[in-house]
Amino acid sequence: MGIDYGSKKIGVALSDDGGTMAFPHEVVPNNSEFLGYIKNLVEDIGVTEIVIGHSLNNDGKPNEIHQQVEEFITDVTLHIGIPVHLEPEQYTSQMAAQIQGKSAMADASAAALILDSHLNKNK
Repeated sequence: MGIDYGSKKIGVALSDDGGTMAFPHEVVPNNSEFLGYIKNLVEDIGVTEIVIGHSLNNDGKPNEIHQQVEEFITDVTLHIGIPVHLEPEQYTSQMAAQIQGKSAMADASAAALILDSHLNKNK
């Protein structure tokens, strides 16, 4: 599972069964129900790992959303118990918009780019 974590919306992507390709899945609100949503998705689909976009500024330092991502990783580790990986996410939202145009699924497409990058590195 790939996640593009934003302060208001979170993009979710899933891979095929072989872990070779990533596909946009859904964009959900970033609220108190998100962890439960992820837990249910992990259980229903059989997700074994999560890849989250590593949010950094252009100078390579953590940006304002980074602390929220770190807290989310801790929550996933404690409540779901599957491995979580960080993958650089710079410009994935812009790349997704270039590929498909601006749409309600842009954050899910960015999550798919993050997940696809991780999958390609680990082939």
